Amino acid sequence: MSLVEVVVYGRKDCHLCHDMINAVYQARHQLVFDFLVVDIDTDKDLVARYGERIPVLVGGEEEICHYHFDLAALGEYLSRIG
Repeated sequence: MSLVEVVVYGRKDCHLCHDMINAVYQARHQLVFDFLVVDIDTDKDLVARYGERIPVLVGGEEEICHYHFDLAALGEYLSRIG
């Protein structure tokens, strides 16, 4: 059985991004999922899509939360797709 993967889109020099990455990492103690971190500055399409509206946590095509991590929203997303 493979883990559900979510993606944190952000930038290297973004304190909110670092905060969300740390919070997502910590959430793995409570919820079962895997995550990937993507720097939007490596892809012009991602920059066009997200711009300054980062960090954003995405599962599939669904935005789970942005700016600040929302554990309840991630839990709800995981329960719907799991």
